[in-house]
Amino acid sequence: MLKKERQAYILHQVSLHNSVLSADLSTSIHVSEDTIRRDLNELAENGKVIKVHGGALSKSFNSFYLRSDVYNADSKKVIAEKAASLIKDGMFILTGGGTTIIEMARLLPENLKATFLTGSIPAAYEYSQHPNIEVIFIGDKIAKKSQIAVGGEAITRIKHIKADLCFLGINALDPEHGITDNDWDVVQVKKAMIESSAKTVVLTISEKLNSHQSIRIGGLDEIDILITELDPSDRLLDPFRINSLTIL
Repeated sequence: MLKKERQAYILHQVSLHNSVLSADLSTSIHVSEDTIRRDLNELAENGKVIKVHGGALSKSFNSFYLRSDVYNADSKKVIAEKAASLIKDGMFILTGGGTTIIEMARLLPENLKATFLTGSIPAAYEYSQHPNIEVIFIGDKIAKKSQIAVGGEAITRIKHIKADLCFLGINALDPEHGITDNDWDVVQVKKAMIESSAKTVVLTISEKLNSHQSIRIGGLDEIDILITELDPSDRLLDPFRINSLTIL
């Protein structure tokens, strides 16, 4: 693979997943980690990614998300609209972060009265702009990759929550591996969020379906509602049709 092709692949993976690990890129492209590090350094110098230890982040993590910064923004808006329709007055909603969650926050009706609990700094900011939403921030150490609170204190606080709905943005989903990620600390937080919620709603663009990363969060049987930008009858969703899972 030529350098230009390799860097285009890296940029696509960063846009799709918001973050990448050098080791994962090395394995998928079949080049050394030194080559990947040089590529990431060059991409960072050109202002295309944010270089961090062990990998890189999307430029969207440099500030709160602008719609022009978001990969596949139109699809994420469709997902966000479907997600927002599930939220009713009086609910306690537990959410992670990510661009689709941010889009959902911006689409919530002004008259909605609900309580949102989150450890995501950008999500908490968006919820705080809403006139009738109560916001509870779940604090602890902030993971720079995801801008979300991680660690024992955050997990303990989440375990004391009994949420009506949990909205999770994810990195990868397939029938065999379930929900997966590449960040150990974030995985532990997301597991706690699922356990502390009556229903779990997974939000993902279809491009992330039938892919997996190295650390498992949970199986399909732990998801109550799957939302993509696709029509629910789309055949791409057929592998995810199990009795316990509603597809929107």
